[in-house]
Amino acid sequence: VKNADLVVEAATENVALKLKIFQEIDSFAPAKAILATNTSSISVSAIAHKITSSHHFAGMHFFNPAPLMKLVEVIRSDETDDATINTLIDVLAKMGKTAVICKDAPGFIVNRVARQYYLEAMHLVEAGLADINTVDAAMEAAGFKMGPFKLMDLIGMDINFTVSNIVWEALGKPLRLQPSGLQKQKVSEGNLGKKTGKGFYQY
Repeated sequence: VKNADLVVEAATENVALKLKIFQEIDSFAPAKAILATNTSSISVSAIAHKITSSHHFAGMHFFNPAPLMKLVEVIRSDETDDATINTLIDVLAKMGKTAVICKDAPGFIVNRVARQYYLEAMHLVEAGLADINTVDAAMEAAGFKMGPFKLMDLIGMDINFTVSNIVWEALGKPLRLQPSGLQKQKVSEGNLGKKTGKGFYQY
């Protein structure tokens, strides 16, 4: 890190943990280094305000599975300078990724829109209107690479549920974005998806 030009953090969705990591990195990283967080929902500005390298700090949100998904959200905090954003765009282009620039906001772009993909799928199952396999098959037949339940299992139930809560709370707890009790139950049971061998599916 002492000689790095770019440092990307990819810790779990926990603002205290991410802040601790960046405060440590900030103390010995080169002044010119760009620091980026791979957060999918935590405010980039909230971290930027508490580190000295705030002008060289941004969000760099990769999507699962990261080796295959080309999209990366580059999130500008209210302190990020243009040079940092332009450098991240160049780096991502060299990685073969497609960068989209967005301002810091709850859920950014994709996770804000995707809440309904997950939540409505779970509402259908909770209401007994369709089962998990049918919903996934329908969405995949409609052109989605993965159905919502397969995708939640891949991401990890704990991460996906945390993102839902962060977005819901940051937007004033609207009913349309209220996290699902079905997913909350999976998290409390420890059935987090592929990483635990069981989520909505058995692995």
